[in-house]
Amino acid sequence: MGVPHPSTDQMPRDVWVLSLVALLVAIGFGVMVPVLPVFARSFSVSQFQVGAVISAFALARLAMGPFCGRLNRAIGERVALGSGIGIVALSTVGAGLSQSYLQLLVLRGVGGIGSAMFSVAAMSLLLASVGPQLRGRASALYSGGFLIGGMAGPAVGGLLAAISIRAPFFFYAATLVLAGGAGLALLSRRAVTPTDKTGEAVLALADVWRRPGYRLACAANFTTGWQAQGARSTLVPLLVVEVLDRPTSWTGLAFAVAAIVQAVLLQPAGRLVDTWGRRPMLAAGLVMCAASSALIPFAPNMAWLVVSLCVFGAGSAVMSTAPTAMVGDATAGTGGTPVAVFQMASDLGSIIGPLAVGALADHYPLPIAFGIGAALMAVLGAWSASSLRRARA
Repeated sequence: MGVPHPSTDQMPRDVWVLSLVALLVAIGFGVMVPVLPVFARSFSVSQFQVGAVISAFALARLAMGPFCGRLNRAIGERVALGSGIGIVALSTVGAGLSQSYLQLLVLRGVGGIGSAMFSVAAMSLLLASVGPQLRGRASALYSGGFLIGGMAGPAVGGLLAAISIRAPFFFYAATLVLAGGAGLALLSRRAVTPTDKTGEAVLALADVWRRPGYRLACAANFTTGWQAQGARSTLVPLLVVEVLDRPTSWTGLAFAVAAIVQAVLLQPAGRLVDTWGRRPMLAAGLVMCAASSALIPFAPNMAWLVVSLCVFGAGSAVMSTAPTAMVGDATAGTGGTPVAVFQMASDLGSIIGPLAVGALADHYPLPIAFGIGAALMAVLGAWSASSLRRARA
């Protein structure tokens, strides 16, 4: 059974607390972005081994996902959130003290386990805290915490790296301690998922999976992970340097402008998701991301590229809210294993996407590599629009 939630339009305190937690976690994670590859490289390893350190975190998140629903049911989401953040904090301190590449690799993997615990518990609490009329806006607030923290983090990381290459690890751990403490102290002490041991969570996943809206949300999360972490994050830097002949710093500027557009549009997108509807907004977000992805590789100059990335950012604002609200509707806010599977879909896309687009870019022109993800999003957009028409018929 779901947790009772207010029927008013006032945002519950737990949503604000979770958004604060997301902000603190994202600032710390962002601090590591410019530092981690350089630190791994300091152990005299190959570029592939550097990539493995980054992938280890995502792979561990994916592997831990299936167990998070049962863990939440056993110890409660609030404790799972605090414990997961604590694991990431301890593993980050250990990584900062690493004396070998193997130690760094293993500890990053351990951090991924804690990250999965935190993210599934946090989303379960978020969806349980609000009624259907607020799920879009609550998702926007939560996503905004991650987005703003992710924008600020790399700049702080660059400054800390000037002091010591290990300093960002300890700063990240400190932000995690603050985040975990805020969650444990301020979140409501209540359970979200069922507490019986009869296997109800497994049956709930089977029931939820039969609902087209849930399957559509998972598919959308997969394509977002594929295209955002694959074509966008992997190929745009190469496009800027190798095709447009601009310095690497211009990539950061273009991404920053697009991130600002996404941040500004998050709350309006969340409101429209709550008022206009989940599926029409999802279809619109998918179409914007697909169209911009198809245009990016044809950019003749930086202005074209920045505009295309801003359109992608606008679509991403919708993709950060509509699928999450759809999962909340499908599960009636009970969280657990269905939320874990939804998160795993994004992780899977984030792992496969960079590898797939990289392989495609090695053998085919850039528009092909961008186009695969764009086509997936366009097909899902058409599915969302057609399912909406059938529902209204």
